[in-house]
Amino acid sequence: MLYALLAIAALVLLVTRLKFNPFIALLISSLALGAAVVAAGAGAPGLGMTAVLKAFQDGFGGTMGSTGSIIVLGVVFGKLLAESGGAGVLARTFIRTLGPSRIGLCIILLALCVGMTTWFAVGLLLILPIVITLAKETGQPFLRLVLPLLSFLSVMHGLMPPHPGPVVAIEALKADMGLVILWALVLGIPVAAVAGPLFARIAVRHVQVPTPEYSPSVGVGQRLPGFGLTLFTVLLPVILLLGGTVVEVLVKNAFVPDAASTGWGRALLFVGHPVMALLLSVLFAMWAFGSRCGRSAAELLKFSEASVAGIGMTLVLVGGGGGFARVMREAGVDRELATLASDAGLPLLVYGWLVSAFIRVATGSATVAITVASGFLAPALIASPGASAELLVIAIGSGSLFLSHLNDSGFWMVKECLGLSVAQTLRTWTVTETLIGIVGLGMALLADSVRTL
Repeated sequence: MLYALLAIAALVLLVTRLKFNPFIALLISSLALGAAVVAAGAGAPGLGMTAVLKAFQDGFGGTMGSTGSIIVLGVVFGKLLAESGGAGVLARTFIRTLGPSRIGLCIILLALCVGMTTWFAVGLLLILPIVITLAKETGQPFLRLVLPLLSFLSVMHGLMPPHPGPVVAIEALKADMGLVILWALVLGIPVAAVAGPLFARIAVRHVQVPTPEYSPSVGVGQRLPGFGLTLFTVLLPVILLLGGTVVEVLVKNAFVPDAASTGWGRALLFVGHPVMALLLSVLFAMWAFGSRCGRSAAELLKFSEASVAGIGMTLVLVGGGGGFARVMREAGVDRELATLASDAGLPLLVYGWLVSAFIRVATGSATVAITVASGFLAPALIASPGASAELLVIAIGSGSLFLSHLNDSGFWMVKECLGLSVAQTLRTWTVTETLIGIVGLGMALLADSVRTL
């Protein structure tokens, strides 16, 4: 535990004070943690420095394997939306329809619709160009609009099936998926409102962040896409992902047990895979925002190349965060934290939240935190017949979002996409995630007390 805290402190020092490249700092901190654990004879059996280096490489590769393709396709999609002027079309229509004073509500609705079925990274890359355009059109501070987006996307990712973490917890704790979805909406929306719109009012007074540049390029012979087609294109990946989710729900709840083996079921599962859904959406966007609006294939190639080139460091840092997290796990930090929480003799929801939050802080992975915590809590839940498995899923999910910091690949993605410094990311994104974790536990405890009246 001490070595893990020292490694995190060293990482912060290297990045913020000594101005090391963040990836190099992540690698050095991982090796230093591994060396300390090996010297102390702790960690996984047979752990040596070669194994520590391999753990970092495996973590880097595993994180990139699961998120790299999604990030690349998502940023290409966002670039096409921005360069075609589609983001501006949506923004101006929303302003006319809702009025400048209700733009925050528009962003929240978009984040809920997109975030229910898409990964956090996908939702951020899809909606960010629209938020940037709205900030420029209305003159509102960028943080006031983007923090609600981050909070609602994060809450949906951590609490709402079919995202991987909640699905794992539902399976491990034998919870009812329908009730989890209901609680995720009833409790998650107020949680996100506190961590997003309310916190944003405070954050804009203390953190000054310029609005990133997104300039559409509409030349001679080219035209803007229409509002209806633009909105459909933005929602297309959500629709495709939802198709795969429907098949999984039908099979899991035994409504149509053989759905996954039918032709239509296999087709929906294929196009509903995040990578395939985004690939098909990008291809559709190349027509909707490209050739249909008078753009040549050479221009579309230039847009895609520029977008991918711009996220090179983001991809490296996302992978580096995954490598650092894997070394933490190999060092046994997650097991130590779980043991500490179990020895405290706390109420079940608080116990689940603490286990999940501790592992989240140690490993930087919400999915790992939910997976480990739900496994730890399953026997305790069986021994507590009056407890709610569904609220325990909410408590564990809230803990898995607590205190995102430098070992979280999402931290680096938010930093790069929003153009923030490390210090600014800690004062905005990290605080937002911390509020989600704390308020989420409070809402789960409140709901449990009302339920048992």
